[in-house]
Amino acid sequence: MAVVKANAYGHGTEVIGRALDQFVDAMAVACLEEALTLRQAGITSPVLLLEGLFEESEIQAAAEHGLWLTIDNEAQVRWLEKSRLSTPVKCWLKIDTGMHRLGVQPENVAGVHRRLSACDNVSGDPVLCTHFASADDVSSGQTLQQLERFEQATAGLPGSRSAANSAGVLAWPKAHYDWIRPGYMLYGNSPMTVPHVNTDPLKPVMTLSSRVISVREIAIGETVGYGATWTAERPSRIATVAVGYGDGYPRLARNGTPTLVNGQRAPLVGRVSMDMITIDVTDLPAARQGDAVTLWGPELPVDEIADCAGTIGYELTTRMPMRTPRVLTSG
Repeated sequence: MAVVKANAYGHGTEVIGRALDQFVDAMAVACLEEALTLRQAGITSPVLLLEGLFEESEIQAAAEHGLWLTIDNEAQVRWLEKSRLSTPVKCWLKIDTGMHRLGVQPENVAGVHRRLSACDNVSGDPVLCTHFASADDVSSGQTLQQLERFEQATAGLPGSRSAANSAGVLAWPKAHYDWIRPGYMLYGNSPMTVPHVNTDPLKPVMTLSSRVISVREIAIGETVGYGATWTAERPSRIATVAVGYGDGYPRLARNGTPTLVNGQRAPLVGRVSMDMITIDVTDLPAARQGDAVTLWGPELPVDEIADCAGTIGYELTTRMPMRTPRVLTSG
């Protein structure tokens, strides 16, 4: 099950959906609106609403478009039981094993499973699923604890099972069960908190790039950018690049955050502006106006840039604004 929520993690719902449609058994999104975007793009794979129904009126649309529903609370069960659907829907029963965000409590799973199995609006046995809180940390014992709770709560119940998100796919083979739900890793990025052998083959799909639009020389003691947060400690060459937080580059990226100028590293200096950043190219004497600059991509992981900004790569890719031009490549 390919997770393509949040505009396919910023990569484009329609583009990614079409690319994956023939290769996956199903897709998953957060909400009805995202699912309908896939259907409007001609995606025929089953689509699961990971957060289920937000209100009762969504049931009819879900059934009409052949969507699968996550059931994680009593209200959703009641909505299903009293609806009149011409076509029953496939349901996933989510169990709260320790994330404490969504899900039926383990002691209530058998009862809810029984009600869903008996409901005329539900197609077949519900898929039993849960979500990990700390699978990205292989040193944490929480994942094994959650797996134990999941096994206990679902013991003897019919239906396939699902637990593994991207980190679960990569680092916890015991969690693979019948369905895996890769998301972030699909786009070539590592969900792990430390290097892991299974992340080595991943190749980032997204490259954020721009060009140098100006180069200037500044003297020792001169400052760069808003707030004068960087001061030259040597005669320096400063290149201005046409990208800023208005284009999805993180404003909180600190001095020293790497960029690539013609494939060579050059550090960010000064505060990120809405439309521009400044980088130190003193050690790259060949750098010129018009040179290509990579902000992140296959040779410069987005997670490295995110770490320099005190966040995670998930946030950087999913927050890409519409103003940033998209260039689709294939190969």
